[in-house]
Amino acid sequence: MNALDELATILRPAGAGLYLVSTGKKEQLALQQSLYGVSSEAEVQARFVERLSRIVGAKAVLLGIPSDVGAGFRRGANLGPQAIRSKLVEDGVDLSSRGAVDVGDVFVVPQLLHDDMLGEAQMQASRRAVYPNVPDEVRRTLPVAPLSIAERAWQLIFQINPAAKPFTLGGDHSTALPAVLALHAARPGFGIVQSDAHTDLLETRLGVKYCFATWSWHANEALGRDGRLTQVGIRASGRDRAHWESTLGVRQFWAADILRDPARALDDVLAHVRSRHRTGVLFSNDVDGTDARYADATGTPEPDGLEPDWVVELIRRLGREVGLVGGDVMELAPSLTPTPQSAPRTTALAVRYLLETLDAALVVRG
Repeated sequence: MNALDELATILRPAGAGLYLVSTGKKEQLALQQSLYGVSSEAEVQARFVERLSRIVGAKAVLLGIPSDVGAGFRRGANLGPQAIRSKLVEDGVDLSSRGAVDVGDVFVVPQLLHDDMLGEAQMQASRRAVYPNVPDEVRRTLPVAPLSIAERAWQLIFQINPAAKPFTLGGDHSTALPAVLALHAARPGFGIVQSDAHTDLLETRLGVKYCFATWSWHANEALGRDGRLTQVGIRASGRDRAHWESTLGVRQFWAADILRDPARALDDVLAHVRSRHRTGVLFSNDVDGTDARYADATGTPEPDGLEPDWVVELIRRLGREVGLVGGDVMELAPSLTPTPQSAPRTTALAVRYLLETLDAALVVRG
């Protein structure tokens, strides 16, 4: 099985990563047909496979991971990729004009998170369910949990196109980790700038190794600490900045300091990033890093956060002055709607962030 064949086996068409058999199935298929511009399920599959063939020439590759298995007590980020793509269709956005290709979704078994957390019996049972038509000798090698499938997918994408820039549509924030690990294996030396209200820097949470609260710890370890993980917008933490910076070697710019002097804070963030990352950074964007007035359709909205225009200017300057190797948009949960405008407002912002990050990543630095 070559890389494209394996991708076609472990991924699903865009919008098909959520397992539906009755309720919502009709709407899911309608979304897929609109995304691919076709009128039947067979045509959706054919277009999905054709999109995979475009990886080789793509500047950027988008992958949806509709999983909130790694989230906290308020869930709904599994619908984030679907909402972002629906808004892109509504707005008439053609990603291919930016040199980007959407390769579809990770298929999510909603009780699984990472293969490392599964026993052999569960692995075998899940493989039979997820890959029923795959020969046994191939099936036993394939991942089944969403984070593991995603990491394997990114590995295959980088085999096909070593220069491709990864963009993840989450999903809770644990879904950011697979691209980081695969990119680090393929092209080490980059750093991460993370916009977030929370640090996500626990080594484990309730004994769980991989989840929304631990992904940054694992990413920071993979990158080798030393200030290569830069966090902006932090304001909800059980520990102060000194603790995280002194024990884990991260660099943090808390929301209160940024709001006090936004222009200076922006310069300070860029100065730090330039001092650490000569090969570029990946911009990981949890929408709750932005103030809850603009982004409340999310699992953990927080007040006193970043202004959208400040985040956009950060993205643009990172592209111009440092270089972006990829990015993501995380934690959009359109079913969590404190007000009637919560979902459309937060979704529009998530799409704005995605397009700004894509454009900044593909800019030619002078």
